[in-house]
Amino acid sequence: MDELVERLSQGDQPVTLGEPKPSLEEFRKRVEDMGYVFIKFTDTRGGTDLGVRIDKNATDWSQAHFDRATGVVHVEGTLTLNYVKVRCVADIELDTLNGSGHLIALEEVHP
Repeated sequence: MDELVERLSQGDQPVTLGEPKPSLEEFRKRVEDMGYVFIKFTDTRGGTDLGVRIDKNATDWSQAHFDRATGVVHVEGTLTLNYVKVRCVADIELDTLNGSGHLIALEEVHP
């Protein structure tokens, strides 16, 4: 398995929103309407910014209060990283736009 995928699959890692200009408004729009978010794993060399297609059945924003910038959004979705299909699981705190997350390796994809 790819070294980066393996590393990010071993327990929770610090994450933040990975958009060019992360904001609460943009995050809300992406979660509720677009179904696509950027999650950045910050403890890698230079950070690892991932575009995650949200799985609406597994993502939970019922504990999020976007208008008050409080609560947590639980995000789950899939992507391919270094030829490995992965599921990204992250909890983002709305007051800081930071949180924790990890990857789950699903299968290797051959180029």
